[in-house]
Amino acid sequence: MARSMWARPFLYLLALVMSVFFLLPVYVMVTTSLKPLDEVTLADMWKLPSTIDWSSYATAFDKLAPNFWNSILLVVPATLLSALLGSLNGYVLSKWKFKGADTLFTLILFGMFIPYQSILIPLIQFLREIGLYNTIPGLVFVHVVYGIPITTLMFRNFYAAIPDEMIESAKIDGAGFVRIFRYIMLPLSITGFVVVAIWQFTNIWNEFLFAVTITTSDKQPIMVALQNLSGSQIVQWNVQMAGALLAALPTLLVYIFLGKYFVRGLLAGSVKG
Repeated sequence: MARSMWARPFLYLLALVMSVFFLLPVYVMVTTSLKPLDEVTLADMWKLPSTIDWSSYATAFDKLAPNFWNSILLVVPATLLSALLGSLNGYVLSKWKFKGADTLFTLILFGMFIPYQSILIPLIQFLREIGLYNTIPGLVFVHVVYGIPITTLMFRNFYAAIPDEMIESAKIDGAGFVRIFRYIMLPLSITGFVVVAIWQFTNIWNEFLFAVTITTSDKQPIMVALQNLSGSQIVQWNVQMAGALLAALPTLLVYIFLGKYFVRGLLAGSVKG
């Protein structure tokens, strides 16, 4: 009994210590972004700013605003398309079994293990041939294709938990492939779409390799532009930190407002698979 009384406070204390340790980099980023450039030194990085200076945020926003819009134009359609295609694949592979379905599913999953670096040169050549190199639609196409394996896996596991009797009853009532998907599967898979959307949104927003190799100049997403903020001679660390916080803000807001649905959806898809 005495041991259990001490266990919970100890766990709370341990969690608090780990949280503080985890948040130390965030503290340094925030304080550095609020300091004028002459106060930004390695020796004083733990100190609070003598005066709060918002100019670094204004500078970072002015430089990143066009690229921020590029990221929005990239992430929204790529997330929606990959989620829709993944849901269709998961629906077919879990509820409309056919000969070779398991083999096809394995081949689709194999795409998750292909390193980005191994296909960059043929990918760039292919995008040049079809006229999508250095375009936002080209980046959307790449992320949709690369997102299909993981979204298919997520939706297949999610739909496997839905009773087959519901599908059979709909078939008896005369519903076909599209009607079953539209009126039964889609309403039941809202949490699944939230999980996939958060996953894809985060991965695509933070992705750097495809963005820096497929696009140039005014077509680059915000993560590439953030790297370019460092400059060539003097690094304005206050502007750099402000830009990093601005770039991380959309994903942070997504997790704040949809985090509970993310956990709920993961648990819903873990029953069967």
